[in-house]
Amino acid sequence: MRVDLFDFDLLPERIALRPAVPRDAARLLLLDGDRSEDRIVRDLPNLLRPGDLLVFNDTRVIPAQLEGMRGEARIGATLHKREGPRHWVAFVRNAKRLRPGDRIDFGADVTAGAVERRDDGSFLLVFEGEEPVELLLERAGRMPLPPYIAGKRATDAQDLDDYQTMFASEPGAVAAPTAALHFTPGLLAALEQAGIGHQTLTLHVGAGTFLPVKAEDTADHRMHAEWGRIDAATAARLNTTRAAGNRVIAVGTTSLRLIESAADEQGIIQPFEGDTAIFITPGYRFRGIDGLLTNFHLPRSTLFMLVSALMGRERMQEAYGHAIATGYRFYSYGDASLLLP
Repeated sequence: MRVDLFDFDLLPERIALRPAVPRDAARLLLLDGDRSEDRIVRDLPNLLRPGDLLVFNDTRVIPAQLEGMRGEARIGATLHKREGPRHWVAFVRNAKRLRPGDRIDFGADVTAGAVERRDDGSFLLVFEGEEPVELLLERAGRMPLPPYIAGKRATDAQDLDDYQTMFASEPGAVAAPTAALHFTPGLLAALEQAGIGHQTLTLHVGAGTFLPVKAEDTADHRMHAEWGRIDAATAARLNTTRAAGNRVIAVGTTSLRLIESAADEQGIIQPFEGDTAIFITPGYRFRGIDGLLTNFHLPRSTLFMLVSALMGRERMQEAYGHAIATGYRFYSYGDASLLLP
């Protein structure tokens, strides 16, 4: 499909630079079949059914943004996928000044060697020394806010809390699963009281999620792989929920993409551990989920293509037009939509 079919105009002031306070006070656009309503996230217990199961991503964002020097050249690196105990693939700023074999000093006694340049322009880096890389990043790294936020203001101490979900427990993501940022312990308790359960899986979100689609046709776009895991107990609970006639609702496109990667042709979710580069566009047949809670996405992005596949492209263009006209806040710190096809 032509990528320009997924374009729309968005005013810069619609981009949220901070989350709603409290988190569950964010606005929520409900699309339930042909019905649309303007609600808030705190309404979820009344919008879902007893027996529904919300599925969250428990990945934890690491301080994956690094600034360093290669000789006299300033080098920026955004880690996006781990490939070994000390090996990370990174998108590199000023990459023309970096060659395989070069050494980057990131300060705070943190150094890395450039091993190889990949076909997409990224670099494989190996961190030097004996300390765990997690400790090195805590010393030298910064929280990797999305470029549409970081380009408007500096990352600060508040982001260390704001950009983690309440479920964050498995370190490894370089971007937050932002739909879950709207949840609070109070909202989760209200959902449980209403008979709505929750489960977690792990997908370490990569920085590739922010990359624009540069191809003119979706067939020519290649997704970056991300590592994920659904254990046997989680898969069994998801399957049991659907077998009982209840709904599995992914919280965030990361949860959805991993569930769909693990679902077989019959819609049975299998235990999964490994990489996924699934790319969902209109025409895709969803096998493992029955709904999605997600934020509002970039024009021409793979994520807007995904929600268009779930609800229909014209339906989502209309919904996004309504959201823009009525002041919904977009992207990572923005408002949410509940999509029930």
